[in-house]
Amino acid sequence: MPEGLATVDRALEIVERGGGKAFYLAEAHRIKGELLLMEDPRNGTEADKSFRAAINIARGQHSRLLELRATSSLARLLVCSSARDAARATLTEIYSWFTEGFDTTDLKDAKALLDELSNCLQ
Repeated sequence: MPEGLATVDRALEIVERGGGKAFYLAEAHRIKGELLLMEDPRNGTEADKSFRAAINIARGQHSRLLELRATSSLARLLVCSSARDAARATLTEIYSWFTEGFDTTDLKDAKALLDELSNCLQ
């Protein structure tokens, strides 16, 4: 996992210096958050920062799919935590933007996560 994090950090550095495709910036931040959690589940604070950066970048790029992915990653981190209500509300809002493609992996995963977040509320 450290190799994966090092690769993502190098990619982020290249893009932030203007040497790469900014389109991939949101996804790179999201992947960094996922790798941080895989490396050590106690990396939640840093992963949270990466997911939120990915969400903000995706919003700025008007990329709903990348925003959905990043928000799903953040919500997954927050499942059954004190912040689950906010995670569920945000994911519900983004999920409702989609009017087709419900058979895609991203939307199926988001729906399953919404169901899981709802179960925490009961």
